Amino acid sequence: MPKFTSRSYSRFLKRAPDLHAANQGCGASETGPTMQHLRTTVARLRPLARCASPQVGGGGGAADRTLRTGPSGAAEPEFLNGTGTSNYVEEMYRAWLRDPGDSWDIFFRNANPGFTPGAAYQSPPDRSGARRVLASPAQAVLGAGPNVQKLIEDHLAIHSLIRTYQVRGHHIAKLDPLGISCVDFDDAPCKVGFQNVGFYGLEESDLDKVFRLPTTTFIGGNESALPLREIIRRLEMAYCQHIGVEFMFINNVEQCQWIRERFERPGAMQFSGEEKRTLLARMVRSTRFEEFLQRKWSSEKRFGLEGCESLIPALKTLIDTSSGSGVDSVIMGMPHRGRLNVLANVIRKELDQIFCQFDSKLEAADEGSGDVKYHLGMYHRRKNRMTDREITLSLMANPSHLEAVDPVVQGKTKAEQFYCGDTEGKRVMSILLHGDAAFAGQGVVYETFHLSDLPSYTTHGTVHVVVNNQIGFTTDPRMARSSAYPTDVARVVNAPIFHVNADDPEAVVYVCKVAAEWRNTFHKDVVVDLVCYRRNGHNEMDEPMFTQPLMYKKIKKQRGVLQKYAEALIAEGVVTSQEYEEMIADYDKVCEDAHTRSKDEKILHINTWLDSPWPGFFTFDGQPKSMSCPSTGISEEDIVHIGNIASSVPEKDFTIHGGLSRILKARASMVSQRVCDWALAEYMAFGSLLKEGIHVRLSGQDVERGTFSHRHHVLHHQNVDKSICIPMNHISKDQAPYTVCNSSLSEYGVLGFELGFAMASPNALVLWEAQFGDFHNTAQCIIDQFICPGQAKWVRQNGIVLLLPHGMEGMGPEHSSARPERFLQMCNDDPDVFPKLPLEDFAVCQLYDCNWIVANCSTPANFFHVLRRQIVQPLRKPLIVFTPKSLLRHPEAKSSFDHMLPGTEFKRIISEEGPPSASPDRVRRIIFCTGKVYYELARERKDRGMEEEVAIVRIEQLSPFPFDLVKKEVEHFHNADLLWCQEEHKNQGYYDYIKPRIRTAITRTRPVWYAGRGPAAAPATGNKQTHLVELQRFLDTAFDLTRFSGRQ
Repeated sequence: MPKFTSRSYSRFLKRAPDLHAANQGCGASETGPTMQHLRTTVARLRPLARCASPQVGGGGGAADRTLRTGPSGAAEPEFLNGTGTSNYVEEMYRAWLRDPGDSWDIFFRNANPGFTPGAAYQSPPDRSGARRVLASPAQAVLGAGPNVQKLIEDHLAIHSLIRTYQVRGHHIAKLDPLGISCVDFDDAPCKVGFQNVGFYGLEESDLDKVFRLPTTTFIGGNESALPLREIIRRLEMAYCQHIGVEFMFINNVEQCQWIRERFERPGAMQFSGEEKRTLLARMVRSTRFEEFLQRKWSSEKRFGLEGCESLIPALKTLIDTSSGSGVDSVIMGMPHRGRLNVLANVIRKELDQIFCQFDSKLEAADEGSGDVKYHLGMYHRRKNRMTDREITLSLMANPSHLEAVDPVVQGKTKAEQFYCGDTEGKRVMSILLHGDAAFAGQGVVYETFHLSDLPSYTTHGTVHVVVNNQIGFTTDPRMARSSAYPTDVARVVNAPIFHVNADDPEAVVYVCKVAAEWRNTFHKDVVVDLVCYRRNGHNEMDEPMFTQPLMYKKIKKQRGVLQKYAEALIAEGVVTSQEYEEMIADYDKVCEDAHTRSKDEKILHINTWLDSPWPGFFTFDGQPKSMSCPSTGISEEDIVHIGNIASSVPEKDFTIHGGLSRILKARASMVSQRVCDWALAEYMAFGSLLKEGIHVRLSGQDVERGTFSHRHHVLHHQNVDKSICIPMNHISKDQAPYTVCNSSLSEYGVLGFELGFAMASPNALVLWEAQFGDFHNTAQCIIDQFICPGQAKWVRQNGIVLLLPHGMEGMGPEHSSARPERFLQMCNDDPDVFPKLPLEDFAVCQLYDCNWIVANCSTPANFFHVLRRQIVQPLRKPLIVFTPKSLLRHPEAKSSFDHMLPGTEFKRIISEEGPPSASPDRVRRIIFCTGKVYYELARERKDRGMEEEVAIVRIEQLSPFPFDLVKKEVEHFHNADLLWCQEEHKNQGYYDYIKPRIRTAITRTRPVWYAGRGPAAAPATGNKQTHLVELQRFLDTAFDLTRFSGRQ
């Protein structure tokens, strides 16, 4: 028994009791003595092997070299160095326990009583029927060695061969319909096939020899042994045809076995005649839809699906299979290619509404500016014909920014799961479509994958479908990515990847069925890589021959997949030529009839493309139910109750940190004094909404404690790991749940996720907080493409709140500015027009017209009100709040409960309430400002004794601009000059936005002067002393009443 090394054999013996108990159901007392005898062979094996292999000059002798080399004399393969041996012997031992009559029977029967491995082996009987008995243990090892060695080597070769197919079979699978794959694997050859059996120590003569199959394969079906030739054939069929399976990197045995069974078991990919006819009908719809558009609008961009027509049956299979497993809502996101086809044949958007989008003469409705047809979304509830169950399909609208919609879809999916109590993802799921170049190139793909298994972000598995054109616009894959496949990013979350040739519709449908079953079984992500081609250029007007001449010469010769599949089914007798022609004629007539109806459309309505409707929130025609906003104040009883919750630990025997105890005592003291600071005001806003049944979700980096250690919404037990308490969920018995969750270190992905979450319902306050305000710039795509123009482009309102810490406090250029100038620049109000709105509803009418709200509150009470207004107002708009840092603990930045009681509301501006208000004629200057700088101005005014000469007015809501209130303030202080003061640099901050609007409010009767830092490239200085000098300089300017004398 030369190959039973002490290491491998002992490894087997140590596991033998577990194996025996698992197979026989025996207890430890029954297996213990037997396994103890087996273990004793380990101690005997090493000296016997050494006796049989004498050492010469410190080196191994001839016998030793024989033991360490294979038949060819080369160093033995890795699978023979001990590890493979123990695994193999374990499998043989399991098989022997099930069937003691196999070829291993004598060995294991002798090994159990305690024979050495060599002595345990007995050769087959000779012709006389007598067995040959070896003279001694050492002779037994040497004498029996060659036979046992060959037996083990051959079976381990089979094990290694099978594993090679499972690991690397996809390298040689026939995945590319064009046969010119650009996939760049490493130089190591994939040694599979009949011609490579010698690599594993097998010979051509072994091809017809029968080998027992290991338990890590299902190619045998009901057979436990197969000839080598049949083993290779079945492995070739499973792993090297039109499907390539990447899964052996998954570190879960159950999941690997599940995948092996789905692709290896003989006859797994069998379709009935009816299933093939259904598939053909879906291919007809997919193909003829694109051909119809090409005939009617040959010069229009539509980003057609030609070259990947099998995507439509792929998606329908995913939906059918998932519906059969209990899913009743599917949220989808996709790029522009094939979007119209998906809308028509998967979502089932009315064809006439799609076709009328091509009519350039249609007048645009007044819902907004709209978007191009291949960016629009859709929401539709219908009956799934295959399962006879109702299902809701939602395709999210998205911009041209590829992959940006991924986290948005995940957020909306999570929200729908949350609201219907689907804690395991069994009812609501997401499907994301990708392009190959974007999937590999866009970092948000990685960010989205890393949300997939986080407790507050998981959607319990997403099916990713990659439309792999093998090209990105004009860029060759070899120049577009460093990885072999575009899908390699999915490996970071152990998602199996199923590559499939998109010109084989049956393979595509089978893979999608398995993908849906995987998601419904394990609730993990899975990737389907549809390897296809793009028959046209990037769009129908683009010429691809400029950059990919050889590829497109091949494509021009490529027959369409529908034609090939139809011919195959006709040859099989599944359909006749006449039936096939009738399928085509029927669908062509459907398209023609819809085209005729589309000509009757006169107005292009965008609201018919809404992807996230809110039934009951608006009127039937999508308008707010009222144009008034009630008070946002709450009763003192509620204020005190919420304050007491915020300053206590609701759970008994819960030990908190000593420092946190002091914070809670400080909160209790404020409640007793009827005042609140910033953190407590936020607590009041959240708690009161929760008490009213409004779900509140706060997400972002370190939000549970707060970047500045001010929030502490999650308390941690100091002695028990993972024991937490969230006091906000103890406000009342029938309250809505509060979700506060630290996010991954991602802005782009997480903000997109929260935006999607806020889309699902208008009755939730969803907030994302940046760790520092300037960090939002890594999520700029979500802000620019979704939050700012979302309603104008796609007629969908959204009430998401962005909390952006902001303030110049000498902390350097990176943690100072939230870049308010960028948000203000994107506001849609006209700086030169005073809105003509009814004065009694001026504020709400402004909100109705604006694209978002930008605020910089200077008091905790106003912050409280602006958060509550997000829910109380009759519409939903994004809210951008520049939140403070130093004001969190500023002794003067506190508000009385009186400013939060019923009848109070958010103040768009805070007027001067000191001496100047009593004597307006004596005021020589009005300083307009916003945010934290007010406290520095107020202190400086007091120090200079100018409290009667200078009025300070705080603009709390920057956009929509409070034209009416600014006009009123200026008229009140009619003798004063006007100055805008900010702590930001002149080319940043608010000045360029504020100045023209103040001028418009006062009909340009007076100039507006500036006090602040001068223009600069960086947001702030990195030198503390320079910061203080700059601060004093602009304070001097602000209070120098002669500075602008004589200037116009």
